[in-house]
Amino acid sequence: MRRDRRELCYHRVGMSQSTLQFCENAAAAPRSPGAYILRIELTRPVGVVIAGRPPATLAAGHYLYCGSAYGPGGLRARLARHMRRDKSMHWHIDQLTGRGAVIGAWIMIGGSECDLVARLEALAAPIPGFGSSDCPNCRSHLLRAPDSSELRGALSSANTGRAPLAVQQGVTTTNRPR
Repeated sequence: MRRDRRELCYHRVGMSQSTLQFCENAAAAPRSPGAYILRIELTRPVGVVIAGRPPATLAAGHYLYCGSAYGPGGLRARLARHMRRDKSMHWHIDQLTGRGAVIGAWIMIGGSECDLVARLEALAAPIPGFGSSDCPNCRSHLLRAPDSSELRGALSSANTGRAPLAVQQGVTTTNRPR
């Protein structure tokens, strides 16, 4: 029996709560619940409005957004929504995905968006409270993405009490002692 690309993406890396997998499109993600790091490219500055805060402008560049997908359809459904251009503006991130390009997402089955933000704490948060207005722990769920080599380093650096992450060929896995 021949497996399609989405099955290979999912099964090849043995997805678990401790594994991040990069998916270029929503079809490559499972319907399981979990967390994700969306990579977005803005080719020009974008104005952002968050209720109760002054308007802000994001410079052109790459950004990371940490989110979760625990509703119907899990990660596949949430990523499909983020990658679609024709949608109603519901979440803060819709202001960026509607005007920029979603490059893909690292997904973590059963993961926590706040844990992903904590692992990337060294990265700049350009708009405090972005995507985290209901989160008492995170400064922002939007982070400024460094270039690829710096991103690899940011994901690889260990935070206190956490297993380090390592990025290899678009796939990120957690290195845990067995």
